[in-house]
Amino acid sequence: MKTNAARALDRLEIDYELLSYEVDPADLVATSTAKKLGLPADQVFKTLVVEGDRHGVALAVIPGSYRLNLKAFARLSGDRKVDTVPLKQVQPLTGYRRGGVTALACKKPYRVFVDEWAQVYERIAVSAGIRGQMILLATADYVKATDAVLGNIAKKRLLKQRWPQKRLLKQSDVLFLSGHELRGQFRITAATMGRLNQ
Repeated sequence: MKTNAARALDRLEIDYELLSYEVDPADLVATSTAKKLGLPADQVFKTLVVEGDRHGVALAVIPGSYRLNLKAFARLSGDRKVDTVPLKQVQPLTGYRRGGVTALACKKPYRVFVDEWAQVYERIAVSAGIRGQMILLATADYVKATDAVLGNIAKKRLLKQRWPQKRLLKQSDVLFLSGHELRGQFRITAATMGRLNQ
């Protein structure tokens, strides 16, 4: 089934792959979705709806195994204070239900902020706008399609993950993580390099 999110990518002539998984309404967390898809938990990104005191509603797109850093998000968005909106407001604001929220073809053109960890992967998976379906696409294409701002907005890894590197990584390195290559087209901050080297 092609969703509005997929159609939006079609209009932009962006290549993508649709991934399907079995839905458990009692377990809609991104880490479970990643497991079902056979992808690393931090390659599957979840979209959170937040509201700031200065700039209103925005979308935070972060790795499935991380939490949103509200203070860091506020600094990036230009707000003094932000918080996630109550669950009952998510669908009226975005047009999407929990477990299917996406920044693609959202009800309104909210500002989108993506955690810079996305740059570690050549492709990331995001919701296709319905439960049970994800879109796998190039990170650069997702940033372009959503007009996103990249920044370090996630914290506290919830799952331990082993990387193939034995040495410390530097910003000048070409990174090969979980079989994916980072070619340096994006900027990674020292904070995210620290997350790579954990």
